[in-house]
Amino acid sequence: MKSKILIIDDEENIRFGFEMILADQGYDVMTAIDYDSALKIISDKEPDLIISDIILGGHTGIDLLHEIKTRKLHCPVIMITGEPNIETSTDAVRLGAFDYIPKPIRKETLLRITSHGLQHKKLLDTKIELEADNLRVRHNMEAIFRSLKDGVVTVDEAFQVIEANEAVKDICRFPVKDITGKNFEEIQTGCSKSCINVLKETLKTKKTINEFRIECRHPEKPRQIVLLTGSPLRHNGIKSLGAVLVVRDITRLTNLERDLKERHHFHRIIGKSHRMQKIYAILENLSDTDSTVLITGETGTGKELVAHAIHHNSTRKGKPFVKVNCSALSENLLESELFGHVKGAFTGAVKNREGRFQMADQGTIFLDEIGDVSPLIQLKLLRVIQEKEIERVGDSTPMKIDVRVIAATNCNLKEKIKTGAFREDLYYRIKVVDIPVPSLSERREDIPLLINHFLGIFNTRFKKQINGLSNEVVTAFMNYPWPGNIRELEHTMEHGFVLCQGQTMLFDHLPVEIKEYSGTQKPVRSGKKSVNKDDILNALEKAYWNKSQAARLLGIGRRTIYRKIKEYRIVNPMK
Repeated sequence: MKSKILIIDDEENIRFGFEMILADQGYDVMTAIDYDSALKIISDKEPDLIISDIILGGHTGIDLLHEIKTRKLHCPVIMITGEPNIETSTDAVRLGAFDYIPKPIRKETLLRITSHGLQHKKLLDTKIELEADNLRVRHNMEAIFRSLKDGVVTVDEAFQVIEANEAVKDICRFPVKDITGKNFEEIQTGCSKSCINVLKETLKTKKTINEFRIECRHPEKPRQIVLLTGSPLRHNGIKSLGAVLVVRDITRLTNLERDLKERHHFHRIIGKSHRMQKIYAILENLSDTDSTVLITGETGTGKELVAHAIHHNSTRKGKPFVKVNCSALSENLLESELFGHVKGAFTGAVKNREGRFQMADQGTIFLDEIGDVSPLIQLKLLRVIQEKEIERVGDSTPMKIDVRVIAATNCNLKEKIKTGAFREDLYYRIKVVDIPVPSLSERREDIPLLINHFLGIFNTRFKKQINGLSNEVVTAFMNYPWPGNIRELEHTMEHGFVLCQGQTMLFDHLPVEIKEYSGTQKPVRSGKKSVNKDDILNALEKAYWNKSQAARLLGIGRRTIYRKIKEYRIVNPMK
C-alpha cells in the first residue's frame, strides 16, 4: 500500500513541485492550500506524513500541531518556513513536530526527510500495535487471573509481593491491597505461614515445588488444608524475576477422602476400628503443632507406636526421637539420665554426660510411664516444659533446649493427683492433647488385621510359609480377653510359629492359658436345634458385632446369619 503524504502550503509552485517529486517516488500525494482544507483531508484520508508551511493564512503550523495532538493522531509533521526563528522552532518541536527545516528545500533534502518521517511513522505504528497487543494480552491475563479459584501470589527476588488475585482473599483471609508491595514474610496473616518456606525454597533453588500439602491453621479456618505449588518467575526463560505461589484449597476433598477411605493403618499402627480411626484423625491434627501429648492406655496397647507416629508425622521427623522409660530407673539415675550431669556432680561422675533432653534437641522426647516418676523429677519436668531449659546435675547454669514432649502412662493420673502422688500442674502441662489408646478387647474387629500383620512379620523371621489360622484358633482369639493386649497377641503368634510345622496354625499350637480359657467358654447355642434372635444377639455381642465370627460361634454359615439379622431386624447399637 502506498504511503499517503499531505502537502500544506499557500504557494502553488511549492505544492506542485513537492507533489511531482514525491509522486515520482511512488507516494500517494495530497495537497491543501490552507488550514481548513488540510483538516478536511486529515479527517477523510488520515495521511501517514504531513509536510506543512508554518504560515497557513489565519492559522499557523503550530495550530495544526495542536489539532493533531488533540485528535491523538500519530502521523509525523515536518514544518517548513521561509523565515525561521528560535521561538517557532522551539514551539514546533515541543508540540511534536518531527522536523523543522527552512526554505528553499532541495530535492535530496525533501526525499531524505520524507523517508525518515515515514520510517518513524512505521515505528510508531508498530509500537502502537505492540502496545495494543500487550494491553489485550494483559486484559485477558487479568481476566483469567481474576477468574481463578486458586489463590496466586507473585513475589520478586526481594520477597516483595508484586501481585495477587482475589482468590487469595477467600483462601488466605487478607485483602490483596493490604499485601501488594509489602514483604511477604512480614505480612500479618494470622495463619501458620507454612507457605513462606515453599516460596523461599523456590527462590533459592529456582526450581518448581509441586503440590506441597499444609494445614493453614487460620483462626477463621482452623481445619483448612491447601496444596501449594511454587514456580520460578523468569523473563525470556532466563533472567529470574521472583516466584509464583499457587494456593489450592483442598479441605473439602481431603475430608471426603478421609470419610470415604477406611484406613487400616497409620505409620506403623494397625487397626480399622472406629476407635482407631479417631486416633488417626487426632494424629493428623497434631502434624503441624508442637503441643505436648499424653498417651494413656494399658500395657501392651502400642503407646510407643503412637508416639513414633506423632514424631514422624510432624515437622521434627528428621530430628532425634529419644525414649526414656521413667519406671526403670531410680530418682538419682533418672535425673542424670534426663538432664545430664557435669564431672564431679556425684560419686562416679568422672566426666560430663549429655542428658536425654539434650540428645532430643530439635526433636521429640518420649517419657514412657511418666506416672512412676518421683515428686522431685516431676518438679524438674514441669520447669523444663514451662521454661524450655534444663539444668544438668551439678551445674546451676540453665541450658536452652527445643524439644517436643510426649508422655505415656498406664496409670490413672487423676487418681494419683487425688492421693498427692502426682502434681496436678504437671498433669495439665503434659495433657494438652490426650490420646487414650483402647485395649485389644475394646477393638476386637482389629484382631484379623493384626493377625495378618504378624503373619507377614513371622513368616519372614522364621522363613516359613504359614498361610493362616484355623477357625478354632480364630474363634479362640476373638473370645480371649487379651489382658496383655497387642503385645500378648504378638507373643502368642510367635509361640504358634515356633510350634507350627505346616501351613495352618492349629489350636494345639496356642499357649496353655488361651487353650484353657477357650475350654471354659460355653457354646452359645447350648445344643438348641434352631437359632433364635437372642442366640444371634448373644453371639454378636461376644464377637463384638463381627458377623463372620458370630456365625462361627453359632455354628452356622455367613449367609444364614445375615439372613437372620435381616429377618429379626437386628441393629448394631454401637453404630
